Amino acid sequence: MSYKVISTCLYFSLLGVFMLFLQPVMGQYNFAGVDDMLQKSEKALGRHAVALVWKDGKIVYKKEIGEDFNAKTQVAIGASGQWLVAAVSMIYADEGKITLDTKAGKLIPILAKYMKGYINLRHCLTHTTGLEAEKGGLGKLLPKSKFESLEEEVDFFATKREIVTNPQTEFFYSHVGMNIAGRMLEVVSRKTFDRVVQEKLLRPLKMRTTTFFNYDNLYVNPSAGAQSTANDYMNFLVMLLNNGMFEGKRIMSEKAIEEMEKAQFANLPVKYTPKGTEGLHYGLGAWLMEENAEGKGTVISGPSFVGTWPYIDRKNNYAAILFVKPQSDEQGKEMYTQFKAAVDEAVGGK
Repeated sequence: MSYKVISTCLYFSLLGVFMLFLQPVMGQYNFAGVDDMLQKSEKALGRHAVALVWKDGKIVYKKEIGEDFNAKTQVAIGASGQWLVAAVSMIYADEGKITLDTKAGKLIPILAKYMKGYINLRHCLTHTTGLEAEKGGLGKLLPKSKFESLEEEVDFFATKREIVTNPQTEFFYSHVGMNIAGRMLEVVSRKTFDRVVQEKLLRPLKMRTTTFFNYDNLYVNPSAGAQSTANDYMNFLVMLLNNGMFEGKRIMSEKAIEEMEKAQFANLPVKYTPKGTEGLHYGLGAWLMEENAEGKGTVISGPSFVGTWPYIDRKNNYAAILFVKPQSDEQGKEMYTQFKAAVDEAVGGK
């Protein structure tokens, strides 16, 4: 055997050993349990779902269920858009154009005229405005289509909605605060809310198929009118998990994200909260599914409650989303709990 042949054999032998050594590292996560959970839950998921898990700088798990439904499919994400509203608000706070203590009446005079101008941005982003809201569950979160703009809707809040209690005295989950926040951003920026979100958040995060614009009636609804895809929303989660960085660019400050992820007004009485959030604390636009002793979120989520459940897990350092078509009934967190438990096991969590 020639020296060249021996060298070649030795090279491939060493290469083989190296690949065997590398294989466990590349395939370190076993998502068989997640596959099994999703398969058993297909009917409950409406037979249309996408599951994504991001860790170690990349997507480590992807599952698409249903014909013509994938990670690029755009659907309504309802209340999951409120997390985006809070993020845009904090971006403006980073820029010094608004603060969480900015009173709505300073920007929207009609609220001050009707003795409601004392409500501030923090109250709006935490569902603690004290203004009258619809009763009867999530189906009432969508404002009537009679409103042609956020300005018109907030004028309605000012003139027609009663003051139930002082702000910051009780938690009542509704669309009122988020839509006032959206109008405040319009006034600060002198742009429509959908344009504000595009410029400050969606374009920088390459969320090209996400919008708050409703093409049916041209109404922009910050609280429950967002549409997105699993791929797009994952970009947002990755930015949060990376403390405001996305593809080497800073989108938000770490301080802003810390504020979003800490419990706000944790001791207030709860007058209404969606199914599955009982006992949970609220940050800015998102729920603290788990938190530490200091009230900082370790697992933070912005669920739509009728389908999609996005979250970041700071304990195990990953982001995930269970993305489904909106369903007619209010969904609890049982499906989310099962999904997260399976993912935690796969990535080495407890």
